[in-house]
Amino acid sequence: MDIGSKIKDARIAAKLTQEQAAEVLGVSRQTISNWENGKTYPDIVSVVKMSDLYDISLDHLLKEKKETEELPVSDYVTYLDESTNAVKSRKQQSLIILAVVYLVIWAFSLIVFWFFTSGSDGMAYSLMFLWILLPVTTFVISLLIGKNGYPGRGKWILPIAFGIMYMLAEYGTFQMSNMIAFDKINMPAWGMIPAGAVMSAIGMGIGAGIRRIRGRAKERSEKN
Repeated sequence: MDIGSKIKDARIAAKLTQEQAAEVLGVSRQTISNWENGKTYPDIVSVVKMSDLYDISLDHLLKEKKETEELPVSDYVTYLDESTNAVKSRKQQSLIILAVVYLVIWAFSLIVFWFFTSGSDGMAYSLMFLWILLPVTTFVISLLIGKNGYPGRGKWILPIAFGIMYMLAEYGTFQMSNMIAFDKINMPAWGMIPAGAVMSAIGMGIGAGIRRIRGRAKERSEKN
């Protein structure tokens, strides 16, 4: 049993709701939920506080079972550090996968423009890729980032990155084509950055909202 399950069982045994535990521990209810679901791990101070609040020993919380033997963890600092690193690693891998998916679709849109689009197809390309595919991809990936809660508070910087990539998509296609045709250098369409950023922020906001709603629904089911 991982520490998240142990914390959850101890809270239920103590007949406390997530809100009540969060108030005593000085954290948000969502933080308690994340600890119990293994999405994040509590720091050492919080573990000690939970030990007192739930009337359960640190030794029990921080023992790891392997087959039929219990392995005592004398240095629970190391244990928590390893657990935290494992969660961070999984989140980083998921984020990398989403980033790769976006970059592949972004690169595909440029390849289609330069190798499969003629001058007469420009309007259709613009509609399909710049106004449908890339915005939808930005929205969906941003929604997943917000829904899964990574990479922490830093995720709200990502809309700017999505906005820049959206601007570069237009700059690497139509703007670049015009520069080649007329042998001159054009400035990027900076106004596309806010457009891409807003689309990303909306996706993240909806994702974060879904995450909170699911957390509350799960909490209500636990009470019942």
